[in-house]
Parts: sequence; C-alpha cells; structure tokens
Amino acid sequence: MRSQIEWDRMLGQKLYSPSKVGDGSWEKVHVAQKRFNDSEFWRDTSALEELKKCFGKAPDDMVLTPPVYFDHGDRVMFGEHFYANMDLTILDENYVIFGDNVYLAPHVSIYTAAHPIDAEIRNTDVEYAKPVTVGSNVWIGGNVIINPGVSIGSNVVIGSGSVVTKDIPDNTVAAGNPCRVIREINEHDKEKWESEYRDYLSATNGT
Repeated sequence: MRSQIEWDRMLGQKLYSPSKVGDGSWEKVHVAQKRFNDSEFWRDTSALEELKKCFGKAPDDMVLTPPVYFDHGDRVMFGEHFYANMDLTILDENYVIFGDNVYLAPHVSIYTAAHPIDAEIRNTDVEYAKPVTVGSNVWIGGNVIINPGVSIGSNVVIGSGSVVTKDIPDNTVAAGNPCRVIREINEHDKEKWESEYRDYLSATNGT
C-alpha cells in the first residue's frame, strides 16, 4: 500500500524514504521491461505494448531498442514520435516529461533521484528527487547523462558524452562536461539541411 506522506514528499522534492513509498510500480515495470529486454522485438511487438502500459504516457509510434531500464515507468511521459536507441536508463522517482519528436542515441541516462551531501544523513537511506523535462524536436547524443532537476528546451542538440547539470535553452547546440551552450541553431543550419534533404529526395526518387 502506498504511503501518501512519502509519495507527496517525493514529488515535492523533499527528503523521503524510497523503501516506504510502496506503490507497486517498481515491481510492475521490472517484470515488463525484463520481458521486453529478452524479446525478439523486431518480430513481435507484444512485449513493448505491455511495457507501454507501465508509462504515464506512451504514443503509438514510439520506438524503444532494448535493453532499457526504468525505476517505475509511471512517472515517464513520452511525446509523439519518440525514439530511443539501446541502453536507455531513466530513474524516474520524480517525473520525466518528453515533448514530441525526441531522438535519443545509445546509452542515454536520465536521473531524477539524488542523495544528501552529508554522509550521516545519506546513510539513513533517505533521498530526494527532482523532475526532468525535455522539449520537442530534441536530439540527445550517445552516453549523455541528464541530472536531476534539469530542463532541456525545444529544438536542442546535446553532444555525445555530455553531462547536463543545468537548464539548456531553446534553439541551441550544447555539449561538454558540464554541458554548456556552444552556439544557437540558426537560419544557415535550416538552409543547409533543407538543401541536403532536397538532394536526398532527388536521389531516391530518381528525379
């Protein structure tokens, strides 16, 4: 049975005991994700469909590539046209919310859980959790880590290997450890990639 006090403290970003929340989501998602991770997902989508029932929101067209790991699942909200390559890890003690058209490269990790800096308090096994949000039209490179409480804007590219510790604004390319804005995405980028896409269409359509 869920402890409402622990639940409210967890979502309120206050210290709470993860062992006392007791809402049953951990067991449910672990059963479903083990089945999905062990499945022949390229032939049979039934395991993915069962896993999607564990999420707070999951679109029909989402793509996950196993293995994946979620702590609870019910606090993850996926937008439309979501894609994640292998080894996605989301520790969703608090909410993780994605916009539409989000692409994740392999080995992306998103953490909401954090622990007290003071060792004596930390050793009591209490923790706190901060939500993470990712806007629409976002591409996150391989081996990126997103820390608790971070908000990533829309139309953003995060370079591979970045550790995102602070908010990233809209319309930017960001990278590094700690991750920082490298430059804005501008009209030149749009013109370049529209030209590349026209070339692709011409080549593949035979015109």
